[in-house]
Amino acid sequence: MKSSEDLRRMLRAVDHKSYPAYKDLKGAYSFGSFILGIDHVQGDPFASPSRLSVQIDGAKAAFPPAYYKEKHCRIALQDYLNRAFYQEIEKYSFKAKGSGKSGLIAVSRCGQEILERSAVTLRPADGQLLVRFSVGFPANGRTINASQLERILFDFLPACVQSTLFYRRLPAARLQAVIHLAEDQQFIRSQLAPLGLCAFVANGSVLPRQSGVSDRPMKDGIPFVSPKSMEVTLTLPHRGPVSGMGIRRGITLIVGGGYHGKSTLLEALELGVYNHIAGDGREYVITDDTALKIRAEDGRSIKKTDISMFINNLPNKKDTRAFYSEDASGSTSQAANVIEGMESGAKVFLIDEDTCATNFMIRDELMQRVVCREEEPITPFIERARFLYEKCGISSILVAGSSGAYFYIADAILQMDRYVPKDITEFARKEAAEYAASAVQGQNGAQTRPATQGQNSAQTRPAVQKLPDPALPSFQRVPSCNMALRRDDRLKTRNRGTDDVLLGHENIDLRYLEQLADHEQTAALSCILALAEKNLLDGRRTMTQLVDAVCDLMEKQGLAGLGLGGCLSTDLAMPRRQEIFACFNRYRGLRL
Repeated sequence: MKSSEDLRRMLRAVDHKSYPAYKDLKGAYSFGSFILGIDHVQGDPFASPSRLSVQIDGAKAAFPPAYYKEKHCRIALQDYLNRAFYQEIEKYSFKAKGSGKSGLIAVSRCGQEILERSAVTLRPADGQLLVRFSVGFPANGRTINASQLERILFDFLPACVQSTLFYRRLPAARLQAVIHLAEDQQFIRSQLAPLGLCAFVANGSVLPRQSGVSDRPMKDGIPFVSPKSMEVTLTLPHRGPVSGMGIRRGITLIVGGGYHGKSTLLEALELGVYNHIAGDGREYVITDDTALKIRAEDGRSIKKTDISMFINNLPNKKDTRAFYSEDASGSTSQAANVIEGMESGAKVFLIDEDTCATNFMIRDELMQRVVCREEEPITPFIERARFLYEKCGISSILVAGSSGAYFYIADAILQMDRYVPKDITEFARKEAAEYAASAVQGQNGAQTRPATQGQNSAQTRPAVQKLPDPALPSFQRVPSCNMALRRDDRLKTRNRGTDDVLLGHENIDLRYLEQLADHEQTAALSCILALAEKNLLDGRRTMTQLVDAVCDLMEKQGLAGLGLGGCLSTDLAMPRRQEIFACFNRYRGLRL
């Protein structure tokens, strides 16, 4: 291995040369307490910046083994170090001057969620620390400005490394608090199933966000307080007793007027599949980590999905046990989302009526009278929700603001009133029973109602019939590779925020995967698609076995294992199993 002084001499040797001479610097250099890796050198000052890394021996970094042996603690520690390193290098970014991206110093920018990232990794066996980041190598035009790069590598970078990546230089109490929070969050997560809960929302949580473009907590946001009837107290390993609302398994309905906090609560539950940093307001909002947001997606691709649980007897005679569509309707797309969610192993469905296909969720009584069941191919979700829970073990948490039909099947009914939750289960059941009885009397002529009131009531009270249990969907889809992509030595991958990914010339629309929290997760999904096309799609694995193989690889090798598919991206964050399934299912180029 070369020394830092070797690097200094090489820098001075290439000064004022043409920009490609920077490529001679590629390699590893010892700086005493750490090793600097120049892993990839950009082709010109306007290209994507060069990729560098810092490696620190576990004994020198000296983090307590208890902080990184358990996965949840290790991810929290990595996240803390990433944030600390980011804050330091931001002070120096672009202080070295030049053209194009000259002087840029950047590392992954973390949001409110704590995610496993490729930017900072601690090896659980010995605590070895690896930090990956990017630097824009300085130039004047396309002529090397080595003196400015020397400032970055010998002045700026060592100062950042020394102040943020060694245990002895970090605030011990703050670091311990990070680990304690991770252990408390993991404890809550581990207690959901034994207590029969889908989710837990601690009292005092601040759920509203600053704005639609900021995920930070709203200043003066109303703290969450659980209804006493739903309150659960957990004794956490470090914080001690914490009380909050426990949402039990089954069917939970969230109702209330517009702007009273229904969707805000559901959005907090959606992202409760991830842990959050201290001060976020949702640190103790913990949801079953398989929970999946279900919605309609007009125009999405569906490939060989068994949606017969919900849709049958189509006029065009299409087989709904192996349904294909390149332009799905709202109802068929939502049916496919439910079935694919079952295939992914989701144990909780999160549903907001505002983003659903109405005809998939419900058919009111008047519509059923006018268009008889035999003429309607859709069996609405309301008639399958109980089956999903009792026979498949899948709970549902639904937000409804306009239809009371779900009152009849809900196990718990929660009203949001000015962001304050109230348990109205018994009241709603009583009102639903009285309404049903009065409606029957009205039909028998025992009660006369104004026409307008009767019409409105009929539209909100469907007949929820007990249907025969449907056959469970088949999950035996076996995808095969695209040989043209397999032979492509430079298979291109790209992502645009959390909205979409590109594989070759194929764009995969991910806009409606609302639980993707970071663009680095979509970057990882693009790498997963490339890996699958290059190595894993063999025409023998089912879709479930394919995703199992991807998850096993990432469990053993981390996000670095995705490079086996030729993926060049190094800024990656771990996606969930559910989003991996969803990405494959939206990939129009998938051979099924």
